[in-house]
Amino acid sequence: MLGVQLAALLDAGTPGEDEALGLVAGFDEALVQGFARLGEERAAALTALAGAVAGSPLGPAAEDAAGKATAGSAGDEQLAVLAGARTALLGAVHDARLAALDAALGREREPWPATEPVAAPGNGPLAAARSWLRELAIAGWHGVGDDALAAVDQSVEALLAEPPLRRLAVLLDGLAGELRTALPVAAMERLPARRWGDLWARAVLLAQPGALPGGGEPVARVTGRLLVLGADVHEHATAVQIQVHALLEPGDGGPTRAVRTSVSAGKVDTITGPAVWRLFHRHPVLLSALAERRALEITELPLLAGGDLLWRDDAATAGEPADPFAVARVQLAGALAPPVPPLERHPVRIAEPVLVEGYATDGRSLELDGRTLEFDLERLPACGPLTPQLVAASTACLGLLRQDGGRWLLQPLAVRATVRRKPAEAHNGDWAQGVTDPRAAKAEARNGDAVEVLRERAGRLLRK
Repeated sequence: MLGVQLAALLDAGTPGEDEALGLVAGFDEALVQGFARLGEERAAALTALAGAVAGSPLGPAAEDAAGKATAGSAGDEQLAVLAGARTALLGAVHDARLAALDAALGREREPWPATEPVAAPGNGPLAAARSWLRELAIAGWHGVGDDALAAVDQSVEALLAEPPLRRLAVLLDGLAGELRTALPVAAMERLPARRWGDLWARAVLLAQPGALPGGGEPVARVTGRLLVLGADVHEHATAVQIQVHALLEPGDGGPTRAVRTSVSAGKVDTITGPAVWRLFHRHPVLLSALAERRALEITELPLLAGGDLLWRDDAATAGEPADPFAVARVQLAGALAPPVPPLERHPVRIAEPVLVEGYATDGRSLELDGRTLEFDLERLPACGPLTPQLVAASTACLGLLRQDGGRWLLQPLAVRATVRRKPAEAHNGDWAQGVTDPRAAKAEARNGDAVEVLRERAGRLLRK
């Protein structure tokens, strides 16, 4: 990524973006107070939201939904339409920003294919989820209490029993956990209205009967070589996901593609730091590729329309060493970028792999050809060797370009730096097979192995 590309990205503007985000903010404020207590200003915000999509197929339904909401008679169908209108506005902002990124990088992106709806199982659990989300909207964030939050537990358990619905289960569990931690919400000095609005709207759409979000079914089975760029770790108290960004060289000679693949595991909040890698012991081939920086030979792995491979360890073998920096330098710019599934079209979901080299940094941001790009240091995972100090000493970064509050951030996945006058390199996945830093290994040994302790206790209970 050259300085001129960075300038083109940072200088790109989108007409109407501020107005769209203002309409979303008005809807979110209505959620803060609750639809049972809509005043004139917040009722006008719902009407304005509906007006913004009046020229789309959603227009008539949005107008009706806004009218029923302001009259206090909105049901599940109307809330779904309002959530869809909010999502459509953020989707338009996402599309504009992603188009600016692709134009700056000269990156070609595959269009979203026409896909058939996929029947969604478990309407009983979905109905329970919709009921809970409706109660949240009526009460508003200020009206949420312990009883309302306890009511979701049974719904989450039922959703977890249906594998296609587990994404919704984790989402509801996470939203309830954030609300529970924030109680009493009305006493908060600064309420994360946009974030909670995002979670609520996404959950409402995922809970609709009849279809799963686009990209839920494989569109192809691919064979070829997978060149790993880096690993992004998504972690909260009860779940962790390792999302691997890579380039796929198809065995049939097709164009190189940018793809992702992910593995997930449930956890408890006492499992943190390098111990989380032990939760993925069933994926030794993927872990070895991360730790040893190797390519992967894959056979007949399912590929979703959105560019995600459904990982199976038995369909992959570790190949030759492959330097992620060299791979990115030679092939990343020309790789075909994947299309974005409809429900993923949100500015905060943008996470595009890039390589930036030859910059200066003050530790918080990098400077290249007179332009400045801030690092996203809050996303550095505790399970790997990357630290703010290494980022501050770096001159090359392989990372993800992200959006936060209208600004571009660079989330490091790997850096090259000079430490004590010696070259150093660190990647998020370096500790996938165990800690390699002596000091970190000693600290982990002092803390004990939480995963093994919990497994031993679970084994005892099962034996009883």
